[in-house]
Amino acid sequence: MKSGILSMVATASLIIAGASLAADMPAAGKAKCGACHALDKKGVGPSYMDISAKYKGDKDAASKLAAGITTGGSYGWKMSMMPPKGIGANDAEIKAMSEYIAGLAK
Repeated sequence: MKSGILSMVATASLIIAGASLAADMPAAGKAKCGACHALDKKGVGPSYMDISAKYKGDKDAASKLAAGITTGGSYGWKMSMMPPKGIGANDAEIKAMSEYIAGLAK
């Protein structure tokens, strides 16, 4: 009985945490980047969580992500190649998304 209740509490906590992460996402993450990426599911491109995990512990993660978004490419992901600046993201949107993604795996 206790393990069932603990499982439900843990599941609810993960759902709430995921909703909070999605709510904190910059607008570009939903409107532009969201055409190919999602918070925790692979689509045309890797999920934001998978990208963040790849850079976990890298103090230069945000700047590396910004450079990658700006120039485009596949960066070792066995998925479609990302076009430069994604779907028309400007420099401020790229900076905001790079910082958001880098912060997910902390």
